[in-house]
Amino acid sequence: MAKAKDTVSRTLMVALVLSIVFSVVVSTAAVMLRPAQIQNQNLDIKTNILSAAGMLEPGMSVEDIEESFAGFDVRLVDLETGEFVEPSTVGVEDPMKYDMYKAASDPDMSTNIPSSEDKAGIKRRPDVAKIYVLEEGGEMVRVVLPIHGYGLWSTLYGFVSLEGDLNTIEGLGFYAHAETPGLGGEVDNPRWKQQWVGKELYGEDKTEPQIQLVKGGVSGDARDKEHKVDALSGATLTSRGVEQLVNYWMGDRGFATFLQKLREGEV
Repeated sequence: MAKAKDTVSRTLMVALVLSIVFSVVVSTAAVMLRPAQIQNQNLDIKTNILSAAGMLEPGMSVEDIEESFAGFDVRLVDLETGEFVEPSTVGVEDPMKYDMYKAASDPDMSTNIPSSEDKAGIKRRPDVAKIYVLEEGGEMVRVVLPIHGYGLWSTLYGFVSLEGDLNTIEGLGFYAHAETPGLGGEVDNPRWKQQWVGKELYGEDKTEPQIQLVKGGVSGDARDKEHKVDALSGATLTSRGVEQLVNYWMGDRGFATFLQKLREGEV
């Protein structure tokens, strides 16, 4: 009987030691790999920004991507006032390190959205957003804005790039979602994304966004076709989600105040 107890005790001791060893190994690996993970996440974001801006070319190396992205000025914007703010206001030194989606879950750094106004289905909006501005020869040639909102099964995260007139869409793309492959997942289809190029966000008053995703497709003689894009075939709810999230973020609860001030030279 004593030997049996000794065997059980020894087995438990070995299991405990192995658990501790494996825990230390996993924790150490996680700590050591964290910088590489952050670097890869940043590279992925930069790649998607360049893609939305039409600046991502096939076969670009990591160095090429970093060099192209280096031309962007990363800024933080107070969505309520439409003014630029310093990184220190959100507790960071480098604006690239600011996580607006993490801020959206912090009541002190975000605003609750009434359900009647929450067209994008995001519930809370960060008070400060991170944007990307590219200038050439002292003139702004494009601005890339983050957008997100709910589709059918998931929240879609992406970017929309605007030309220097702050109205013409230069490109749109989503880098994270869980929509149905072959249906809502067609938001990744290059041919569908190409339809957004050259579309206009606003009408003449430059205040209310006018984007519409049209079921059955946009005919060549459609009225206001400069604001219309083909809806995704067989994906009505995802299409509606994309339409609503774009209009939400380009509206007065999103970037509209900032874009108007930028258009008028006030920021």
